[in-house]
Order: sequence, then C-alpha cells, then structure tokens
Amino acid sequence: MAKFVRHDVEDGIAIVTLNNPPLNLVTIALIEELQATLDELRDNDEVGAVIVTASGQKCFCAGSDIKEFPELYQQNNLIERKLRPENEAFSTLAEFPKPTIAAVNGLAFGGGLEIVACCDLIVAEAHATLALPEISLGTFPGSGGTFRVTQRIGIGRAKRMMYFGEPISAVRAYDWGLVDYLVESGESLAEAKQLARVLRERPRNSFAICKRLIADAYRLDNQESVDAVLRYSEEAFHHKNAREGISAFFEKRAPRFNRDGES
Repeated sequence: MAKFVRHDVEDGIAIVTLNNPPLNLVTIALIEELQATLDELRDNDEVGAVIVTASGQKCFCAGSDIKEFPELYQQNNLIERKLRPENEAFSTLAEFPKPTIAAVNGLAFGGGLEIVACCDLIVAEAHATLALPEISLGTFPGSGGTFRVTQRIGIGRAKRMMYFGEPISAVRAYDWGLVDYLVESGESLAEAKQLARVLRERPRNSFAICKRLIADAYRLDNQESVDAVLRYSEEAFHHKNAREGISAFFEKRAPRFNRDGES
C-alpha cells in the first residue's frame, strides 16, 4: 500500500498527492511510488485528467531528502539508485498522454519545482515560493529543471533562478510564465479541479497529439514540424472523434467525444 504518494479518482479526475510531511521531500521510496501511480493511472481509461498536489498547507515539496545522500555517495550509486529513476518518473509525468495539472499549495524547491514543471498547467497559490537552489549544494537541477524550467521562462530567467538559487514568489513566477494560474491561498486544488473538468472532456487522441507536437517544437526544424503535423493530421481526421466534432458543429450541439482512445 502506497505510503508517500496517495491517489484518488473522482469523476474521471485523478488527484495524486505527495504525502511525506512536513516538507514532502523527494525520497527514493516516494519516486518508486510516484512511478507506480503514474503507470496505473496511464492505463486507467476512467481517468481523463490528473492533478498533482501535496499534503499540508505550506509546502508542496522542498526537494530531495539530503539525508539520503551520504549512503548513496558511500555506495557510489547516486545516479542509478536515485537520479535515473527520478528522471524516468518525471519524464513519465511530462509525457503523460492525459492532461496534467500541478496544484502548488506552498513552496516548491528543487525536485519539487521539477515535478511541477512536468505538468501541462501550473496553478499556484499566492503565498507559494519557487526555487532551484541546488547550486548552494555544489550541484545543479538534475531531474529536468535545466530544460523544463528553461522552456517555460527562457534562458535569461532560468539562469537567474539556477545561478543564484534564490526563491521567487508565485506572483513573479506568474509574470514570468512559470505559473499559468495564480489563486488565493487554499484555492489551488479547487481551481485545478475546475480546469480538469474541462480538459477531461476533450478528445484524448487530439490532446495527446497536441502534447507531442508541442514537445517536438523544441527539437524539430520547421519542415520536420510540418511533416509531423501532416502525419498526425492523417491520424486525427480519420478518428471517430473528428467525425463526431464536425457533425456536432453542423448540428449545432455539444460534441460527445469518445474518451477511451479507440479510433
């Protein structure tokens, strides 16, 4: 039974809760449970959207549990025991085929911010703070922060966050584009649920295509992007969701999209 990562499914929305109070630190055990949870939810056809939040009211996640480091150093397996599984779990979240929303209910530092940056949309409470403070330990963000945060806010601002390691407020993060929705304290989960209710009704095949093409925008040149768009368009327009969406348009009614992913 999961101890550090809880999840519940309500009306097609999975709520994944980091549960390692008081700081919800990223441990080896938490990462194992996060990976298992995401694998389960990915294959659950009842789930149309996922919210990632954390227990407590002040801290989303303060990053890695530094107390695990000495033993990992001693055994010389920091990469294989911690960072590789961590990157795999975070990549699973970043590439998740269903909409993902982070509900940031407090500070998100280091690995906590790297989890947040994996999500499609980020809702943060006004009192929250965000940081990539790894440089103060003589390291750097090793689980996606260097590229996922940079993709969201640009090179200059990413350098400011990583070079100095100082926290920024949720208000500044919103201004920079790191946060998509800024809400009052205590309202992040409610706002995330409202967004998830909309996104769970979107055609899953179209959402998955959008997500892949958006990710490819950072690695493909223009012609390769055009080729990919045409390839995925062939797939999308032959899917029953396209037939339903077009029919609904002409019939002036709300579309009833198929949500099981079948064509």
